[in-house]
Amino acid sequence: MEMLWTWLLSFFFILALLCILGYQLVCLVDLEFDYINPYDSSSRINNVILPEFIIQGVLCLILLIARHWFMLLLALPHLYYNVNLYMTGRHLVDVTEIYNQLSWEKKKRFFKIGYLLVLFILSLFWLLWSIGDEYD
Repeated sequence: MEMLWTWLLSFFFILALLCILGYQLVCLVDLEFDYINPYDSSSRINNVILPEFIIQGVLCLILLIARHWFMLLLALPHLYYNVNLYMTGRHLVDVTEIYNQLSWEKKKRFFKIGYLLVLFILSLFWLLWSIGDEYD
């Protein structure tokens, strides 16, 4: 039963990360098409960056406690990248440079979404597998 709860939690954490990144991407696209000003866009993105990092850390902690080594090894590079951004102070979007960094910020979020989609599909697979094992 604990396997089912572990995969269910990881499924929802990855889903939350995908939603946060989608929100950031919508803010960047709105900025690109002048639906929003740079200050509002950067403040909205900066408000959800720290929760994104925390959710990624909690996800890795859950996978570590549950001893799901393969998924943990797949999730660790994203956590390392986020910690590296935070430690070097490059995790926030600068309001004065957002237009110059717009394409890079969008590419970065698209890559993160693609990476998390792989984790999401694997988590969904293991969730369904543990449901099947639970009722066999």
